Amino acid sequence: MGGDTVHEHRAGSLKQQNKAHKHGKHRSKGSLERLTKGRAMVDKKPGKKQHAVGREERRNQAKQVRAKKRFEFLERRRDMREAPFLVGLVPLSEEIDVDEVIDFLKKSDPESEIITTELGYVHLWCPRLKQRFTLATVRGDNLFDTMDLMKVCTSVCLLASISGVDDNGKITLTALVSQGLPAVTVVVTDMSTLPHKKWQDGKNQIENELNRWLPEIDKIMTMDKTGDGLNILRKIALQKQKSVIMRDRRPHLLGESLHFIETDVGVGTLQVTGHLRGVALDVNSLVHIPGWGDFQMSKIERAPLPGDSNVKPTLLEEADPSKQESLVSEAVVDPMDAEQTWPTAEELSEASKQKEPRKVKKVPHGMSEYQAAWIPDVDAVELSEDEENDDAMTLGGEEDDEKSGEEMEEDDDAATETSEAPVAPDKYDRDVDMAEETAALKKFKQDREHRAKEDSLFPDEVDTPRDIPAKTRFIKYRGLKSFRTTPWDPKENLPADYARIFQFENFKRMKAAVLSEERTGVETGWYITLHIKNVPTVLHALRGTQPMVVYGLLPHEQKMSVLNLFLKSTSELVTPVESKKEELLFQVGYRRFKACPIYSTPSTKGNKHKYERFFRSNSEVVATMYAPVIFPPAPVLAFKEDEDGTLSLVAQGNVQSVDPDRIVVKRAVLSGHPFKIFKRSAIIRFMFYNREDIEWFKPVELRTKYGRRGHIKEPLGTHGHMKCVFNNQLKSQDTVLLNLYKRVFPKWTYEPNAFFVPAKDVPTG
Repeated sequence: MGGDTVHEHRAGSLKQQNKAHKHGKHRSKGSLERLTKGRAMVDKKPGKKQHAVGREERRNQAKQVRAKKRFEFLERRRDMREAPFLVGLVPLSEEIDVDEVIDFLKKSDPESEIITTELGYVHLWCPRLKQRFTLATVRGDNLFDTMDLMKVCTSVCLLASISGVDDNGKITLTALVSQGLPAVTVVVTDMSTLPHKKWQDGKNQIENELNRWLPEIDKIMTMDKTGDGLNILRKIALQKQKSVIMRDRRPHLLGESLHFIETDVGVGTLQVTGHLRGVALDVNSLVHIPGWGDFQMSKIERAPLPGDSNVKPTLLEEADPSKQESLVSEAVVDPMDAEQTWPTAEELSEASKQKEPRKVKKVPHGMSEYQAAWIPDVDAVELSEDEENDDAMTLGGEEDDEKSGEEMEEDDDAATETSEAPVAPDKYDRDVDMAEETAALKKFKQDREHRAKEDSLFPDEVDTPRDIPAKTRFIKYRGLKSFRTTPWDPKENLPADYARIFQFENFKRMKAAVLSEERTGVETGWYITLHIKNVPTVLHALRGTQPMVVYGLLPHEQKMSVLNLFLKSTSELVTPVESKKEELLFQVGYRRFKACPIYSTPSTKGNKHKYERFFRSNSEVVATMYAPVIFPPAPVLAFKEDEDGTLSLVAQGNVQSVDPDRIVVKRAVLSGHPFKIFKRSAIIRFMFYNREDIEWFKPVELRTKYGRRGHIKEPLGTHGHMKCVFNNQLKSQDTVLLNLYKRVFPKWTYEPNAFFVPAKDVPTG
């Protein structure tokens, strides 16, 4: 019975009852410090109360979103119906005959209307699909012609073969993907040569090969039956259009017929007819023809559609000379801008005054310079020029005597600052073995070059010259206490070429203002004729099979400035490209030119960017050069000419900025080797070879490859030995480094049309 009862203690009325801990209502200081981790507490402002959205309001919002999307889609479809789908046919193998593909598409609809333009482009009106198409291709194997044509196409049709993509096809695909592709359709032209059971395997093989460039291929079309042609056209018309920002922000036109009228010796007016796409084109703006340059327009006419010869051209706009954009690309240089002004009257009067004689005070022996300043000037004695020279000699001797006396009578504080008295240069030189010094220097250089070839352990390291002083060799360099935080004025010591360029106060704000402007002029979708004036006759005569592509320029895009391009190397870059010396062919958006840029690191923590002497494989750099302004985003392709005259695509990227104030800093590293090592001090050699250089670079901080920091204390002897103090003891295999920096500017190597040659002479790879 007793085992079944459980005793339970109950507190009486007089027993103490403690209050429960009120946890959760506040946090302790320790918990707050752990949560904030040293961050300053910021009081959050109370946000606006969220409005409870009801069911009907949500329905209305969804209805408005659908109506907006429908309106935008119909607007795009209206533009497309006015301007036909421009389809670019690109063969990926030499075995493919593009003419057979065009004939196959012509026969897809027996009721279709077909018109061939003057330059060989095929207009196809398909009643069953109620759509118009323009089939365009490039005659020849010129890579630049294919790239120019694909810039303005609304859809690209890649013609593949079951044999795969050949070398030229790979180069073409790489270049087209790098510059940006619109909607893509893949068509296999010879699938009928395989048994029907292996068709799916053939499609999978082609898809796997093209996934390297086009990872999102939805469906591969074939050309087996007559109805396949209609399916290809239906897919092109109904597929989702892909936006290419660089193209869609600018008016562009593919010339379907050309007519050149020579108006003067060597120049004339070029009449280009075609459908306007992109945005509206103003007759007072400038146009650019790839490979030709920038030009002005005299007028724009509404041209009759192909096959409609009864309609006469009508004038739409005529240029106004007072409003027309100028072709001036460089700023007017004022040669007297940086010259010294004429001296003022006060400066002339001060210069005319005679030199006052120097006054010398009689100072007791041992008195410091600070104590001598308290002696009244009435006790000073004037000296003539002869007396000054004699006095300087005597003062020099007295100073030496005083210094020797001070060395004899050092106090305790001075003894803590200097561990030993300075050694006379002559005495130190007597103890140096010059033969051993020369042999050690030669061995040190050989070992360093050998290791540098193996693993590049010595970037930016330069040898100190022995025939000229180092302070003369590196007169333009400076030392930085911190590469990230030390200020550097971007307007300091600018080259003369900076007077020829244009600079924006705020490039991002200017870009936003230009793109937000409402475009006026000829509406998109119209079939128009551009009258481009002052076109050189030689360009039209050497055009060859080049497609006539015309781009409308945005404001300021004809002006020269400093262009910064982000580049990433491709597999074709085997030999490093030297900065500032090797020329590359750039395609920046719609523009092509040659230049020798300087390379720098793409990102940094401060406002300074380290200069790169070479653009190597498997690397990313920023190329800086003088070039016309272009508003990003815009794709960039860089080609290098090989020894056999072919061009290789060595880099691809995009436009980073247009900024002349971007600071590119070149680093020069002077290296030395420990000769004798003490506790925290060491004697360093092979960095300098005379006392004057050591005194000159004494304020610059030293560092070692093992992470030590230090500074130069004093020179020893006259052969470049110096005593240095570090924050820790050096190791015998360590190397002492001294970093010097100077700003680097690009050279004016811009060549806009120097590479223009007939299309048949330009290889593809």
